[in-house]
Amino acid sequence: MKPSRDIDRLLAIMAALRTPETGCPWDLEQDFATIAPYTIEEAYEIADAIARNDLDDLCDELGDLLLQVVFHARMAQEQAAFDFGDVVFAICDKMIRRHPHVFGDARGRDVGAVNVAWAEIKAEEKRLRAARRAERGLASDEEGGRTLGGVPVALPALTRAVKLQDKAAKVGFDWPSAGPVIDKIREEIAEVEAEIAAGDVKAAAGEAGDLLFAVANLARHLGVDPETALRGTNDKFTRRFCAIEDALAAEGRAPSSATLEEMEALWQAAKAGE
Repeated sequence: MKPSRDIDRLLAIMAALRTPETGCPWDLEQDFATIAPYTIEEAYEIADAIARNDLDDLCDELGDLLLQVVFHARMAQEQAAFDFGDVVFAICDKMIRRHPHVFGDARGRDVGAVNVAWAEIKAEEKRLRAARRAERGLASDEEGGRTLGGVPVALPALTRAVKLQDKAAKVGFDWPSAGPVIDKIREEIAEVEAEIAAGDVKAAAGEAGDLLFAVANLARHLGVDPETALRGTNDKFTRRFCAIEDALAAEGRAPSSATLEEMEALWQAAKAGE
């Protein structure tokens, strides 16, 4: 079998990998649950390629994510649930339905009107989805229609925090600006310090979580994605610590042989050099 630009070739490859007796033993062992972590990992690798502005890598990683879609669709097809064509149809239908200002009779809407219509369309979609689930005897994925329903638990914690905050904000439960959020952060820091002073590690951990939630809220108010911001800081930390290691290596030393004061001086030098 040779590579091709046609999606049918990828579907055929996956079908071959999942064919009993002649397929790949590893691929045949997988199910939705075992593949899900790889799907999440591939999405992160796409984000990493974008952050590095590596378009060659981005092309490769997008292919890996597409493979994940094809893999899940193949397993669903084997259970007579749906197939890849159903996945394509569903997303085409959704995009056409959610863009009446492009594909329908609502042309000429401004951004504000588009956002209002988008929210209304999504709300109707959720209502219909809940009805379909009820018909099949399944619990609602919107947690009984509650405001915070439908935010996936498996999301990264910072991302989920922002989505929960966004949903609460839509019904008026939100600070009016970043200022009160900063005050809340100071309050949470004080509570962390109080629990540390009291020697209550478990309570301190809970307060640290509250502090992170408040910081995520500040990022939201600033229009900043906290995951992206933290990823940038992780990269910055890595870059500066590597500079410390390089400076010490030039002296024939390792970080373990340096004092904190020495490493802090080298850190500041790396920071100044940026």
